[in-house]
Amino acid sequence: MVYRIIDPFNALRDLQQALGSTHLNDWFARSTTSTGSFPAINVFSKGDDCVIIAELPGINKSDIDVNVKGNQITISGKKDISYDDNVSVHRRERDSGNFNRSLTIPIEVDADGVKAEYQDGVLAVFLPRAEADKPRSVTIN
Repeated sequence: MVYRIIDPFNALRDLQQALGSTHLNDWFARSTTSTGSFPAINVFSKGDDCVIIAELPGINKSDIDVNVKGNQITISGKKDISYDDNVSVHRRERDSGNFNRSLTIPIEVDADGVKAEYQDGVLAVFLPRAEADKPRSVTIN
């Protein structure tokens, strides 16, 4: 019979590495400049096409850029928060600055047909599927 000795220090070292790797992930970032969780985005299919809904509260429409290439979509912009000159800020939790969020969707997009609407802090991007990417029916001879 073979006994295997488990080194408890290896288990602790593995745990330390796992905890340390969370700092490399931008999920815990406190800035809108990360490529991670801001803005919050939902992506869903509607027929052959895709739709992106992004939450961008407090951001002017003119400060938002949407770029599409192939199946890559990038939403970027700037969030400004300003105060009057004679205001004393006691607590500041709302971040400001540049943001950039890129994602890959499962279809090739017809970039000429992309439409975007922005209302009440919600951005909707309608991404039509490229004709060359649509499935084709094949006749069997």
